[in-house]
Amino acid sequence: MIVIIDYGMGNVGSIENMLLRIGAPCVVTCDPHVIQSAHRLILPGVGAFDNAMLNLQRLGIVPLLDDLVKVKRVPVLGICLGMQVLTKSSEEGALPGLGWIDAATVRFRLEGGHEGLRVPHMGWNTIEIRRPDGLLEHLPIEPRFYFVHSYHVSCKDQGDVLAKTTYGICFDSVIRKGNVMGTQFHPEKSHKFGLALLKNFVEIKL
Repeated sequence: MIVIIDYGMGNVGSIENMLLRIGAPCVVTCDPHVIQSAHRLILPGVGAFDNAMLNLQRLGIVPLLDDLVKVKRVPVLGICLGMQVLTKSSEEGALPGLGWIDAATVRFRLEGGHEGLRVPHMGWNTIEIRRPDGLLEHLPIEPRFYFVHSYHVSCKDQGDVLAKTTYGICFDSVIRKGNVMGTQFHPEKSHKFGLALLKNFVEIKL
């Protein structure tokens, strides 16, 4: 069963609808007893980093998620802010992240030579695949995805980066370290491209 973590910070309904379109059984919940039985986890996210971490802590599910992801190696996909909380920290807040990826979340710095670009980075953009991976297989030609973010992830180990995107600067837009995966964009808003990526996540083998 795929569990979409409902912690008050994401487009859970849109993600659920996309998974149902590909015939993937899923549930939206914050119930620890249901989360415990997950064979896939999706951590969505829209909003501020500290609010996301506070909500996860208030629900008391961080130790459970740590056990599922770090010990039992359940595949997890973080989406947008959900990808950012996979990191160790964010310039947006003071709280530590989940730390499942050796990375930090930093603000866009578009200084000089980037006239016309504004933060947040909002709208459709392409990805440049840096290494082959099951998460990015069989995507439609010229894959493009929908972004909305003012901060981006910077991985310490570039071996954890599957794809990059350019918006003034080149930033890490798809990451993976073993069973931990993240997309800075919203696959649930990215039509056939997002549908293909979510199908890959559902079917991915570790």
